Amino acid sequence: MLWTVARALLWIDPLILLATAVMGSISFLASLVDGTGRRQHRIARRWARQVLAIAGAKVKVTGIENLTPGVAYVFCPNHLSLIDTPLMFGYLPWEFRTLAKKELFGTPFLGWHLRRAGHLPVAPEDVRSSARSIVASARRVSEGVSILIFPEGERGRGAGLEEFKAGAAFIAIKAGAPIVPVGILGTRQVHKMGSIIVRPSKVELRIGKPIPTTGMGSRDAERLLAELRERIEELIRSPIPVAQTE
Repeated sequence: MLWTVARALLWIDPLILLATAVMGSISFLASLVDGTGRRQHRIARRWARQVLAIAGAKVKVTGIENLTPGVAYVFCPNHLSLIDTPLMFGYLPWEFRTLAKKELFGTPFLGWHLRRAGHLPVAPEDVRSSARSIVASARRVSEGVSILIFPEGERGRGAGLEEFKAGAAFIAIKAGAPIVPVGILGTRQVHKMGSIIVRPSKVELRIGKPIPTTGMGSRDAERLLAELRERIEELIRSPIPVAQTE
């Protein structure tokens, strides 16, 4: 246990901070010449893979064959850990933008970068702000840019899923885009909420079959959200095989 803590504090955590500072600076510079966010996304992918490699996460991805090239999706994973976002950036083979907490956009440097990269602010507690975020996100999807949103809104604390927010369903319906259930397993073993310790572990990213929303209206949002939840529960029901965790 002592060695695990020392390893994290003296080696892993500083390396992750260094990688974040270096790649974040490169991404910010790229944003000065690229307002589309494409270069920033490629840089974010490299950063994310560096973070996961430093953390000792062994990643397995399944279900890529469920996605059709050239299609804009609304990706909806379950949320276990801070590692989930790097996992999605590093191993989801799709360019996307995320919905991030509005307060982050007011942070010097980080906020500027988020806007330049094309990410979208959201304030769940503000109904009007949330409505604007839904409209803006749906517009981006209609323009051919996929969106990533954690339907739980925050990291789960228990074994099951937290209550889903309706935003993801409304975005997909308004854009007429397929919504993709994504199952994440193992990231909580890499980093637990409230801890500064990062541990090596096996991680799986399971991409489900897209749920079409063609012909749906706002009244279908609740049904779509229920189906999304059921699909994600199916994806995470089977644990990472024991042989894979050894």
